[in-house]
Amino acid sequence: MSERVFINDVGPRDGLQNQPRILQPAQRLGLIESLLDAGLKHIEAGAFVSPKAVPAMAGAAELFAALPDRDDVTFTALIPNMKGYELATAAGARSVCMVLYASEGMAQANVRMSRAEADAAGAAIVERARQEGVRVTSTVSVAFECPFDGPADPGLVADMVARFADLGSDEVCVADTIGAANPVQVRRLMGALVDAHGAERLSCHFHDTRAMGVANVFAAVEAGIRKFDASIGRLGGCPFAPGASGNVATEDVNMMLSQAGFDTGIDARKLQVAARVAEELTGNAPGGRARAWLERNLEVAA
Repeated sequence: MSERVFINDVGPRDGLQNQPRILQPAQRLGLIESLLDAGLKHIEAGAFVSPKAVPAMAGAAELFAALPDRDDVTFTALIPNMKGYELATAAGARSVCMVLYASEGMAQANVRMSRAEADAAGAAIVERARQEGVRVTSTVSVAFECPFDGPADPGLVADMVARFADLGSDEVCVADTIGAANPVQVRRLMGALVDAHGAERLSCHFHDTRAMGVANVFAAVEAGIRKFDASIGRLGGCPFAPGASGNVATEDVNMMLSQAGFDTGIDARKLQVAARVAEELTGNAPGGRARAWLERNLEVAA
């Protein structure tokens, strides 16, 4: 039996937050349903953030109320702070993702806090989530390079991962927020983190800014990582991080992992259907870099 690798599709949140076309909650639910039909079991469904700051995420409570009751699926909500945590859990979210910062510049741009203040706020969220039985992912953003402060300090990233793992985060995600990493960096950093903490609670998040997203996923796989964020249709890009283009495409990551002999549990043909849904809804989904090959070989209906 092939080894399992898990893909968390962040398209309904990260993929949509920077799109010019604002989708209503019902439309976002349609995208999520297409991902479920393809076999995705981990989906970042929305964010409890200020609708003034991120209009694309307005109506998150309505969306979470409409999600199907699936014991086999983890629907995660992004939260920026404790207020976001309270809104998310009040709406029924049982899995949240909070963002930490490996640079001062990104912390100020994203949440108008210092990096230390964001860490303290994150630690309080982890503690409360543990008490209330809510699953929490702590994501270390700009873990390889910041658009404001330049290359990240690997030692600082390692210290942040260790701290939030020790605090009790269910998962610590190392994020290449602007797509600046290369496979050698990824293998070195993630290999050291796996050696220190094991792979069970680690994951990675890559953007495809320089067409190295899939290569970086594979480098992390070689280091032992078995869970990755990806976005349907290569949607994505952080509105607060200049230069951040789309996330690595779920379709590309699934194809690479499957051809390498790993089991993702995802139906490749139905995943291409979901990519079509993303394109139709946004009018701006480029699709995976292997889109033409996949559609030709999978005979996806036009």
